[in-house]
Amino acid sequence: MSQPSEQTNTAMRELVAFRAAGQDFCIDIMSVREIRGWSQATKLPHAPEYVCGVINLRGAVVPILDLSARLDLGTLTPSERNVIIISVIDQQMVGVLVEAVFDILSVPAADIQPTPEIASDRARAVIEGIFSDSDRTLRLIQLDRLMPKSESAVA
Repeated sequence: MSQPSEQTNTAMRELVAFRAAGQDFCIDIMSVREIRGWSQATKLPHAPEYVCGVINLRGAVVPILDLSARLDLGTLTPSERNVIIISVIDQQMVGVLVEAVFDILSVPAADIQPTPEIASDRARAVIEGIFSDSDRTLRLIQLDRLMPKSESAVA
């Protein structure tokens, strides 16, 4: 009878770790479709500052979000050294521009702590939790909360 609780206590999360704005973040590996090098995005008029534009990915138009800008950590000037993490958010393919992907981690779910109450509501809305891995602290991003809500009512 104790097996289910043992499985819960030892549940592992597979995460892709990356750097944005000189800081370490991660996302659930199950949300990652592919990791690709930077390619120039076509700008969209009146898009939020954190939207780099769109790219054509095998016939699909994919918006590219600058994660640093989205988290109010400054804007990343894209270069060949940067990467785009292609993910699916709310049934829409989206690219997230980051400085570099540096690891794939297996983390016990119990090691991921909730975002502290001292963080702003905006930060807690996007960051699912925080954990330490060796000598670094990583923030787990909730990708589905990066996308803005529809602004069609505003237009």
